[in-house]
Amino acid sequence: MASVLPTYPKARRIRFRFDQHDSNDKYFVDGDMVFSHFVAGLSGGFPPGEESFIRSVRRVAERVTDPVLKKRVTGFVGQEAMHGQEHRRLNEKLVEMGYPIAWYDSPTQLERMLGIESRLPAEVHVAMTAAAEHFTAVLAERVLSSDEIQSIPAEPEFWQLLNWHALEELEHKSVAFDVFRAIGGSERMRIGVMLAMYSLTLPLTYGSLAYALATDPVARRQPVRVAREAYQLFTGPIFRGLMGELAKYLRPGFHPDDIDTTALLARWQQELFGDEGVLNDHLK
Repeated sequence: MASVLPTYPKARRIRFRFDQHDSNDKYFVDGDMVFSHFVAGLSGGFPPGEESFIRSVRRVAERVTDPVLKKRVTGFVGQEAMHGQEHRRLNEKLVEMGYPIAWYDSPTQLERMLGIESRLPAEVHVAMTAAAEHFTAVLAERVLSSDEIQSIPAEPEFWQLLNWHALEELEHKSVAFDVFRAIGGSERMRIGVMLAMYSLTLPLTYGSLAYALATDPVARRQPVRVAREAYQLFTGPIFRGLMGELAKYLRPGFHPDDIDTTALLARWQQELFGDEGVLNDHLK
């Protein structure tokens, strides 16, 4: 029987056991070099990105007057803070394994990000968060709804982290969007910000992945393998049809809840945190 959906996003205190993974087993996604670098890059960017999301809604907190939305924002902040904490712990392990992701979370990058944020109008900053939350919600829905993705062999603890993260991204997928609307953000700004981010999606993905692979001595020695695995990644279940799903956000009048993930959420809340949830023993 499915669990009842929470009224507000619930910040779960959780801790994963990354120290159980053998650091010599580098390519943790089915031995696939390119896929492993892609997942490592995503994880590398999560802590600083989510801290920026938190700063964006805190900048406008006093302008949010609806008590229900205020509680949803509290849950959003709690979930994003916990995501950042656990991904930062995973990233320490990934750096130890040889992934070049430390720069994402470096003091230099933080200083640069804070400088950019200080020059942005608060509404634009929230619009960027709302758009980014659509990206993560689309990826989360794919990860949790695809048997093809779930069947990919990978380090179990890393995989469970991604499932937990994906679940909570769906739980709070409309919070930043509703904050943007509550502070008077316009449709023109919402769509314009997303259009800019959408246009950069593939160039930034290709560029960051190419950089990571260029630092990997195994990748440099095996260009045919890299080409084959890159083709499989970008034609596989993660990216197949992705840009079309992301583009739904550009439709005038769009709202994240137009994409109904209620049943998917109920299923995974039960799977991960129900009476026999596989992550109950990870909760603190």
